[in-house]
Amino acid sequence: MAVYLITGIAGFIGSSLARELLHRGEQVRGVDNFSTGKRENLAQVLEQIDFREADLLDLDAMKRACAGVDYVLHQAAIPSVPKSVLDPIGSNMANVDGTLNLLVAARDAKVKRVIYAASSSVYGDTPTLPKHERMIPDPISPYAVAKLASERYMISFYRCYGLETAALRYFNIFGPRQDPSSPYSGVLAKFITQMLAGQQPTIFGDGEQSRDFTYVDNAVEANLLACKAPARQVAGKVFNVATGRRVTLNEAFKFLQQLTSYSGSPVYEAERGGDIKHSLADIFSAEQHLGYKPKVNFEDGLRQTVAWYRSQGKAPCAY
Repeated sequence: MAVYLITGIAGFIGSSLARELLHRGEQVRGVDNFSTGKRENLAQVLEQIDFREADLLDLDAMKRACAGVDYVLHQAAIPSVPKSVLDPIGSNMANVDGTLNLLVAARDAKVKRVIYAASSSVYGDTPTLPKHERMIPDPISPYAVAKLASERYMISFYRCYGLETAALRYFNIFGPRQDPSSPYSGVLAKFITQMLAGQQPTIFGDGEQSRDFTYVDNAVEANLLACKAPARQVAGKVFNVATGRRVTLNEAFKFLQQLTSYSGSPVYEAERGGDIKHSLADIFSAEQHLGYKPKVNFEDGLRQTVAWYRSQGKAPCAY
Protein backbone atom coordinates (compact mmCIF):
# COMPACT_ATOMS: atom_id res chain seq x y z
CA MET A 1 0.00 0.00 0.00
CA ALA A 2 1.43 3.35 -1.10
CA VAL A 3 0.69 6.74 0.44
CA TYR A 4 -0.66 9.35 -1.98
CA LEU A 5 -0.97 13.06 -1.22
CA ILE A 6 -3.60 14.85 -3.32
CA THR A 7 -3.53 18.64 -3.33
CA GLY A 8 -6.86 20.21 -4.19
CA ILE A 9 -8.53 17.01 -3.03
CA ALA A 10 -11.90 18.74 -2.62
CA GLY A 11 -11.99 19.69 -6.28
CA PHE A 12 -13.78 17.51 -8.77
CA ILE A 13 -10.59 15.99 -10.19
CA GLY A 14 -8.93 15.66 -6.79
CA SER A 15 -11.97 13.98 -5.26
CA SER A 16 -12.21 11.64 -8.26
CA LEU A 17 -8.58 10.65 -7.74
CA ALA A 18 -9.24 10.01 -4.06
CA ARG A 19 -12.17 7.70 -4.82
CA GLU A 20 -10.20 5.67 -7.34
CA LEU A 21 -7.18 5.31 -5.05
CA LEU A 22 -9.37 4.17 -2.17
CA HIS A 23 -11.04 1.69 -4.52
CA ARG A 24 -7.58 0.32 -5.30
CA GLY A 25 -6.76 -0.03 -1.61
CA GLU A 26 -4.21 2.78 -1.42
CA GLN A 27 -3.71 5.20 1.48
CA VAL A 28 -4.87 8.74 0.72
CA ARG A 29 -3.89 12.04 2.32
CA GLY A 30 -5.35 15.28 1.06
CA VAL A 31 -5.00 19.03 1.45
CA ASP A 32 -7.37 21.77 0.37
CA ASN A 33 -8.11 25.33 1.46
CA PHE A 34 -11.63 25.26 -0.05
CA SER A 35 -10.99 28.34 -2.18
CA THR A 36 -12.50 26.45 -5.11
CA GLY A 37 -12.99 22.93 -3.75
CA LYS A 38 -16.20 21.86 -2.03
CA ARG A 39 -16.54 20.02 1.29
CA GLU A 40 -19.45 18.05 -0.16
CA ASN A 41 -17.08 16.42 -2.67
CA LEU A 42 -15.36 14.66 0.23
CA ALA A 43 -18.41 13.84 2.32
CA GLN A 44 -18.56 10.18 1.28
CA VAL A 45 -14.83 9.51 1.71
CA LEU A 46 -13.74 11.87 4.49
CA GLU A 47 -13.52 9.15 7.13
CA GLN A 48 -11.31 7.05 4.86
CA ILE A 49 -8.66 9.70 4.18
CA ASP A 50 -6.16 11.77 6.14
CA PHE A 51 -7.47 15.24 5.34
CA ARG A 52 -5.74 18.50 6.27
CA GLU A 53 -7.29 21.89 5.63
CA ALA A 54 -4.26 23.89 4.53
CA ASP A 55 -3.01 26.37 1.97
CA LEU A 56 -0.16 25.67 -0.44
CA LEU A 57 1.34 29.02 0.53
CA ASP A 58 1.94 27.64 4.05
CA LEU A 59 5.31 25.94 3.60
CA ASP A 60 5.32 24.34 7.04
CA ALA A 61 1.89 22.82 6.39
CA MET A 62 3.13 21.44 3.07
CA LYS A 63 6.17 19.90 4.76
CA ARG A 64 3.93 18.17 7.29
CA ALA A 65 1.62 17.01 4.49
CA CYS A 66 4.49 15.51 2.47
CA ALA A 67 6.06 13.63 5.38
CA GLY A 68 5.91 9.89 4.72
CA VAL A 69 4.30 10.28 1.30
CA ASP A 70 5.21 8.16 -1.73
CA TYR A 71 3.45 10.07 -4.51
CA VAL A 72 2.06 13.59 -4.78
CA LEU A 73 -0.80 14.31 -7.19
CA HIS A 74 -0.74 18.09 -7.42
CA GLN A 75 -4.20 19.21 -8.56
CA ALA A 76 -4.60 22.38 -6.48
CA ALA A 77 -4.94 25.62 -8.45
CA ILE A 78 -7.21 28.51 -9.24
CA PRO A 79 -8.24 26.92 -12.55
CA SER A 80 -9.58 29.91 -14.41
CA VAL A 81 -8.46 31.93 -17.40
CA PRO A 82 -11.00 34.74 -16.81
CA LYS A 83 -10.14 35.02 -13.12
CA SER A 84 -6.43 35.24 -13.91
CA VAL A 85 -7.13 38.10 -16.31
CA LEU A 86 -8.98 39.93 -13.53
CA ASP A 87 -6.48 39.05 -10.78
CA PRO A 88 -3.10 38.03 -12.20
CA ILE A 89 -1.29 38.46 -8.86
CA GLY A 90 -3.67 36.19 -6.98
CA SER A 91 -3.54 33.63 -9.77
CA ASN A 92 0.24 33.62 -9.74
CA MET A 93 0.47 33.25 -5.96
CA ALA A 94 -1.85 30.24 -5.90
CA ASN A 95 -0.58 28.57 -9.05
CA VAL A 96 3.15 29.30 -9.00
CA ASP A 97 4.21 30.21 -5.45
CA GLY A 98 2.04 27.41 -4.07
CA THR A 99 3.55 24.91 -6.50
CA LEU A 100 7.08 25.94 -5.55
CA ASN A 101 6.30 25.47 -1.84
CA LEU A 102 4.95 22.00 -2.56
CA LEU A 103 8.03 21.03 -4.58
CA VAL A 104 10.37 22.16 -1.80
CA ALA A 105 8.36 20.15 0.71
CA ALA A 106 8.27 17.07 -1.54
CA ARG A 107 12.02 17.31 -2.18
CA ASP A 108 12.82 17.57 1.52
CA ALA A 109 10.48 14.66 2.35
CA LYS A 110 12.13 12.52 -0.34
CA VAL A 111 8.83 11.84 -2.09
CA LYS A 112 9.18 9.30 -4.90
CA ARG A 113 7.36 11.29 -7.58
CA VAL A 114 5.22 14.40 -8.09
CA ILE A 115 2.55 14.42 -10.82
CA TYR A 116 1.42 17.90 -11.79
CA ALA A 117 -1.93 18.94 -13.26
CA ALA A 118 -0.66 21.11 -16.10
CA SER A 119 -2.84 22.76 -18.74
CA SER A 120 -3.32 22.78 -22.50
CA SER A 121 -3.69 26.56 -22.22
CA VAL A 122 0.11 26.82 -22.43
CA TYR A 123 -0.11 26.14 -26.19
CA GLY A 124 -1.96 29.39 -26.75
CA ASP A 125 -3.91 30.05 -29.92
CA THR A 126 -1.39 28.82 -32.48
CA PRO A 127 -3.15 27.46 -35.58
CA THR A 128 -1.25 24.15 -35.59
CA LEU A 129 -3.47 21.18 -34.73
CA PRO A 130 -3.17 18.81 -33.03
CA LYS A 131 -1.05 20.27 -30.23
CA HIS A 132 1.99 18.18 -29.38
CA GLU A 133 4.50 18.46 -26.57
CA ARG A 134 7.38 19.46 -28.85
CA MET A 135 5.64 22.71 -29.81
CA ILE A 136 6.98 25.96 -28.39
CA PRO A 137 4.47 27.16 -25.77
CA ASP A 138 2.74 30.45 -26.47
CA PRO A 139 0.55 31.19 -23.43
CA ILE A 140 -1.95 34.04 -23.68
CA SER A 141 -3.56 34.45 -20.28
CA PRO A 142 -1.84 34.95 -16.90
CA TYR A 143 -3.29 31.57 -15.92
CA ALA A 144 -1.54 29.88 -18.84
CA VAL A 145 1.73 31.65 -18.02
CA ALA A 146 1.48 30.45 -14.42
CA LYS A 147 0.81 26.86 -15.47
CA LEU A 148 3.81 26.93 -17.79
CA ALA A 149 6.02 28.38 -15.07
CA SER A 150 5.00 25.54 -12.74
CA GLU A 151 5.76 23.01 -15.47
CA ARG A 152 9.26 24.42 -15.72
CA TYR A 153 9.64 24.23 -11.96
CA MET A 154 8.71 20.54 -12.16
CA ILE A 155 11.43 19.93 -14.72
CA SER A 156 13.91 22.06 -12.78
CA PHE A 157 13.41 20.08 -9.56
CA TYR A 158 14.07 16.86 -11.45
CA ARG A 159 17.21 18.20 -13.09
CA CYS A 160 18.58 20.02 -10.05
CA TYR A 161 17.51 17.78 -7.17
CA GLY A 162 16.59 14.45 -8.70
CA LEU A 163 12.95 14.72 -7.59
CA GLU A 164 11.00 12.69 -10.13
CA THR A 165 8.23 14.81 -11.66
CA ALA A 166 5.83 14.61 -14.57
CA ALA A 167 3.42 17.23 -15.90
CA LEU A 168 0.10 16.23 -17.44
CA ARG A 169 -1.38 18.86 -19.73
CA TYR A 170 -5.12 18.47 -19.23
CA PHE A 171 -7.44 19.28 -22.12
CA ASN A 172 -10.85 20.50 -20.88
CA ILE A 173 -11.58 17.95 -18.20
CA PHE A 174 -15.27 17.49 -17.35
CA GLY A 175 -17.38 15.19 -15.24
CA PRO A 176 -19.34 14.69 -12.01
CA ARG A 177 -18.74 17.09 -9.10
CA GLN A 178 -17.49 19.91 -11.33
CA ASP A 179 -18.84 23.09 -9.76
CA PRO A 180 -21.45 24.68 -12.06
CA SER A 181 -22.14 27.64 -9.76
CA SER A 182 -18.81 29.38 -10.31
CA PRO A 183 -18.58 31.90 -13.18
CA TYR A 184 -15.21 30.32 -13.98
CA SER A 185 -16.29 26.68 -14.17
CA GLY A 186 -16.07 24.48 -17.22
CA VAL A 187 -18.59 25.22 -19.92
CA LEU A 188 -20.17 21.76 -19.91
CA ALA A 189 -21.03 21.87 -16.20
CA LYS A 190 -22.80 25.18 -16.76
CA PHE A 191 -24.60 23.98 -19.87
CA ILE A 192 -25.84 20.82 -18.19
CA THR A 193 -27.21 22.40 -15.04
CA GLN A 194 -28.83 25.28 -16.89
CA MET A 195 -30.43 23.06 -19.50
CA LEU A 196 -31.70 20.60 -16.87
CA ALA A 197 -33.32 23.57 -15.14
CA GLY A 198 -34.84 24.83 -18.40
CA GLN A 199 -32.62 27.91 -18.43
CA GLN A 200 -30.93 29.33 -21.52
CA PRO A 201 -27.16 28.79 -21.62
CA THR A 202 -24.68 31.35 -22.96
CA ILE A 203 -22.05 30.69 -25.61
CA PHE A 204 -19.27 33.26 -25.83
CA GLY A 205 -18.39 33.72 -29.51
CA ASP A 206 -20.02 31.93 -32.44
CA GLY A 207 -19.95 28.47 -30.88
CA GLU A 208 -17.62 27.10 -33.54
CA GLN A 209 -14.68 27.15 -31.15
CA SER A 210 -13.67 23.57 -30.44
CA ARG A 211 -12.22 21.69 -27.50
CA ASP A 212 -10.75 18.27 -26.84
CA PHE A 213 -13.25 17.58 -24.05
CA THR A 214 -11.88 14.86 -21.78
CA TYR A 215 -13.91 12.90 -19.24
CA VAL A 216 -12.45 12.97 -15.74
CA ASP A 217 -11.89 9.19 -15.50
CA ASN A 218 -9.32 9.52 -18.29
CA ALA A 219 -7.39 12.14 -16.30
CA VAL A 220 -7.51 9.94 -13.20
CA GLU A 221 -6.09 7.01 -15.14
CA ALA A 222 -3.30 9.15 -16.60
CA ASN A 223 -2.24 10.33 -13.14
CA LEU A 224 -2.01 6.83 -11.74
CA LEU A 225 -0.18 5.52 -14.78
CA ALA A 226 2.31 8.39 -14.46
CA CYS A 227 3.03 7.39 -10.87
CA LYS A 228 4.10 3.87 -11.76
CA ALA A 229 5.71 4.23 -15.21
CA PRO A 230 9.50 3.74 -15.32
CA ALA A 231 11.39 6.91 -14.41
CA ARG A 232 13.29 6.93 -17.69
CA GLN A 233 9.98 7.30 -19.52
CA VAL A 234 8.34 10.00 -17.42
CA ALA A 235 10.70 11.87 -15.10
CA GLY A 236 11.11 15.51 -16.08
CA LYS A 237 8.68 15.14 -18.98
CA VAL A 238 5.35 16.64 -20.10
CA PHE A 239 2.38 14.74 -21.52
CA ASN A 240 -0.93 15.69 -23.11
CA VAL A 241 -3.96 14.11 -21.44
CA ALA A 242 -6.97 14.20 -23.73
CA THR A 243 -8.91 12.10 -26.24
CA GLY A 244 -7.39 13.23 -29.53
CA ARG A 245 -10.76 14.46 -30.81
CA ARG A 246 -12.33 17.92 -30.83
CA VAL A 247 -15.95 18.97 -30.47
CA THR A 248 -17.39 22.44 -31.09
CA LEU A 249 -19.52 24.15 -28.46
CA ASN A 250 -22.44 24.11 -30.90
CA GLU A 251 -22.08 20.34 -31.31
CA ALA A 252 -21.85 19.87 -27.53
CA PHE A 253 -24.99 21.96 -27.09
CA LYS A 254 -26.94 19.89 -29.61
CA PHE A 255 -25.94 16.63 -27.97
CA LEU A 256 -26.90 18.01 -24.57
CA GLN A 257 -30.29 18.95 -25.94
CA GLN A 258 -30.90 15.25 -26.56
CA LEU A 259 -29.69 14.25 -23.10
CA THR A 260 -31.52 16.95 -21.15
CA SER A 261 -34.65 17.35 -23.33
CA TYR A 262 -33.98 21.09 -23.46
CA SER A 263 -35.77 22.59 -26.46
CA GLY A 264 -34.46 26.16 -26.42
CA SER A 265 -31.47 27.77 -28.11
CA PRO A 266 -28.35 29.32 -26.59
CA VAL A 267 -27.58 33.01 -26.19
CA TYR A 268 -24.51 34.11 -28.12
CA GLU A 269 -22.35 36.84 -26.60
CA ALA A 270 -18.97 38.42 -27.37
CA GLU A 271 -15.84 36.30 -27.04
CA ARG A 272 -13.99 36.49 -23.73
CA GLY A 273 -10.45 37.79 -23.43
CA GLY A 274 -7.77 35.12 -23.11
CA ASP A 275 -9.86 32.32 -24.62
CA ILE A 276 -8.46 30.30 -27.50
CA LYS A 277 -10.34 29.27 -30.63
CA HIS A 278 -9.45 25.62 -31.10
CA SER A 279 -7.84 22.92 -28.99
CA LEU A 280 -6.94 19.38 -30.00
CA ALA A 281 -4.31 17.09 -28.50
CA ASP A 282 -1.82 14.68 -29.95
CA ILE A 283 -1.76 11.96 -27.26
CA PHE A 284 0.90 9.70 -28.83
CA SER A 285 3.52 10.49 -26.19
CA ALA A 286 1.21 9.59 -23.30
CA GLU A 287 0.21 6.41 -25.12
CA GLN A 288 3.83 5.45 -25.74
CA HIS A 289 5.38 6.34 -22.38
CA LEU A 290 2.51 6.00 -19.90
CA GLY A 291 0.45 3.31 -21.58
CA TYR A 292 -2.44 5.79 -21.59
CA LYS A 293 -5.57 5.19 -23.64
CA PRO A 294 -8.73 7.26 -23.14
CA LYS A 295 -11.26 4.75 -21.83
CA VAL A 296 -14.32 7.00 -21.91
CA ASN A 297 -15.26 8.93 -25.07
CA PHE A 298 -17.00 12.31 -25.15
CA GLU A 299 -20.54 11.02 -25.63
CA ASP A 300 -20.35 8.38 -22.91
CA GLY A 301 -18.69 10.83 -20.54
CA LEU A 302 -21.39 13.39 -21.17
CA ARG A 303 -24.11 10.81 -20.56
CA GLN A 304 -22.55 9.87 -17.22
CA THR A 305 -22.11 13.52 -16.28
CA VAL A 306 -25.70 14.48 -17.10
CA ALA A 307 -26.95 11.46 -15.17
CA TRP A 308 -24.94 12.52 -12.11
CA TYR A 309 -26.17 16.12 -12.16
CA ARG A 310 -29.73 14.93 -12.67
CA SER A 311 -29.39 12.60 -9.67
CA GLN A 312 -28.10 15.50 -7.56
CA GLY A 313 -30.91 17.81 -8.56
CA LYS A 314 -28.31 20.52 -9.28
CA ALA A 315 -29.72 23.90 -10.19
CA PRO A 316 -27.56 26.76 -11.44
CA CYS A 317 -27.00 30.00 -9.62
CA ALA A 318 -27.62 33.33 -11.30
CA TYR A 319 -24.77 34.40 -13.54
